[in-house]
Amino acid sequence: MRKRQQSQNEETSTVPQAPGGNQRPNTCCFCWCCCCSCSCLTVRNEDRGENSGRTPHTTKMENIQAVEECQTPTTEEIVSWSHNFDKMMKSPAGRNLFREFLRTEYSEENLLFWLACEDLKNEQNKKLVEEKARNIYEDYISILSPKEVSLDSRVREVINRNLLDPTPHMYEDAQLQIYTLMHRDSFPRFLNSQVFKTILESTEGSTTDS
Repeated sequence: MRKRQQSQNEETSTVPQAPGGNQRPNTCCFCWCCCCSCSCLTVRNEDRGENSGRTPHTTKMENIQAVEECQTPTTEEIVSWSHNFDKMMKSPAGRNLFREFLRTEYSEENLLFWLACEDLKNEQNKKLVEEKARNIYEDYISILSPKEVSLDSRVREVINRNLLDPTPHMYEDAQLQIYTLMHRDSFPRFLNSQVFKTILESTEGSTTDS
């Protein structure tokens, strides 16, 4: 009887114990089990800015991030935007307002990506084209980025091929896909949002007062 108990005690003592009394083993950071003891989940959440103690992620395209300078739109302009998405997107004031709405839906990266692509298309310096193309990829295409935009596999394959020899128009297919997504998905909600109603009411009020 003593030998049996001694043997069981020896087997128990050989089992590795996790620090702090945690019996669960450490899990590989690339596991698919989503085990709650895996430290990679905490690290990824912190990287995505979900931890309130961390600063939010910012992209490399700092000049694109800044709000565009523009004049205050008239009531006629704002009303015209409600009937024409293309016209709104061509207006700096329209883009700023739409961007404010997208921020409330946590999809601002769609417009930022579109603006970054527009900036790239206007670049002529080959070295800067390569740099901006790489920054756009890291900020909006990479699956590791918190601001990754939603693109299908076909478009991603085209982008990966184009990265071998970047050009100002290498993101055109992806840009069109995101533009269409904003038009069909976000724009209708934008027109019914408080953001749009508030700016429309404020311009109508100022017109009446004058």
